[in-house]
Amino acid sequence: MLADSDTGWHIRNGERILATGVLPHADPFSWSRPGAPWTAWEWGADVIMAVIYRASGLAGIAWMFGLLIAASVYFWFGLNRAVGGNFLVAGLFFGPMLPATAVHWLARPHIFSWLLLIGMVWLCERVPRRPDWPFYASVAIIAAVWANVHASFFFAPVIALIYAAGARMRPLIWNTRSEGRSRTYLLLALAACLGSLVNPNGWKLHQHVYSYLSDSGLLARITEYQSFDFHQSGGLQVMLVLFICSAGAFAALAAARPERFLLSVLLTAMALQSTRAIPLAALLVLPLANGSVTEILGRARDLAPALRHGLDAALGYGDRLQSLDLRFHGFALVPVAAILILRSIGSSAGFPASQFPVSAAPTIARLDPNARIFASDSFGGYLIYRFAGERKVFVDGRSDFYGADLLDRYVRMVEARPGWRAEFDRWHFTHALLQPESPLTTALAAGGWREIYRDTTAVVLAGPS
Repeated sequence: MLADSDTGWHIRNGERILATGVLPHADPFSWSRPGAPWTAWEWGADVIMAVIYRASGLAGIAWMFGLLIAASVYFWFGLNRAVGGNFLVAGLFFGPMLPATAVHWLARPHIFSWLLLIGMVWLCERVPRRPDWPFYASVAIIAAVWANVHASFFFAPVIALIYAAGARMRPLIWNTRSEGRSRTYLLLALAACLGSLVNPNGWKLHQHVYSYLSDSGLLARITEYQSFDFHQSGGLQVMLVLFICSAGAFAALAAARPERFLLSVLLTAMALQSTRAIPLAALLVLPLANGSVTEILGRARDLAPALRHGLDAALGYGDRLQSLDLRFHGFALVPVAAILILRSIGSSAGFPASQFPVSAAPTIARLDPNARIFASDSFGGYLIYRFAGERKVFVDGRSDFYGADLLDRYVRMVEARPGWRAEFDRWHFTHALLQPESPLTTALAAGGWREIYRDTTAVVLAGPS
């Protein structure tokens, strides 16, 4: 969970907020864009991370996010039950679900959103027939919390609108009576929209998120927004998840649940386009597929007697498992899970030295405080953490802040593409912190830069005097 250095700047930003009592609106971490406007759109999660870090360091951070992931799995099973899914089918779906979400098991604010996404779908599936105003108020409060911890808050009204569209479509397609649920879901979407405005940036937060997500040129430069490589480890499980999601979408139509179909198609398409959306499909669409498939299998007629008997036996076994699970009160095991996760982490949590310049940090510490260090975005995030934001960086993982133009310049330099030298000289770098196999490492060495540190993870170079 500490394989992404963005965790570092989230912690340090949270500490600054706690120390000053003020949200930053200008960049405090870089020398490439010092004081430029910055929207700290996940400040709430940053503060929570800072509080945990102050109490128990990186071990506490790993423990907290381990618990959040465990809670997501726990409530994933609850969502399976809420949509009428069979417990045995949920157990079968659990196998591919876990590695599909593991592609994004990182100590970053998006983990908070997993719980909120599951909760939003659960609310839409189990919305009261005649909700009262406290129900809508609770949705607005959830949306307000969401808007202050992660940028995915826009999913709250989108999910409600999808359910509103489904409620409107159902009597138009099938011979069923309209239950007037469309209006309820529209009010739910309105409550979520109003709640999301309760943040320090107001509607400008929505504008910022929209600008970021609609910038295809910028997203094309971010690895986690690229399509998943199905040839890598875990590719088979991810492929199975997307297959189940696709089958579940059509099962939803057979079960006359157009809202499930629409949501399944949306998230499956997003998962095919972006690795970052794969966990969302696994967490939300698999339970919906379970509910639709269970309903279809339960009412299927004109089947061969042996097949019908086998299905009844399997579904009945799943029902008995669920009854046992409900009587077992699994929530009582949360303290045990917390202790086991903490014990597995111990005091060894830290940014891995095989990925980050942990061993090179003392050499960096001895450099002039105003040294202009060229480092990759992942190394930059680690430096922000390691030096508590006091040593400024060229770039880090805040792609929305740096923008496509600067990232283009950065990529040209780090990959030593044609024209890199003119761009590199423009910034007057004094030092470079690079991976040993980086093309820029070889290019700088050929240009007279000298090594002052080297290990298997990082090389520190000093410019010609």
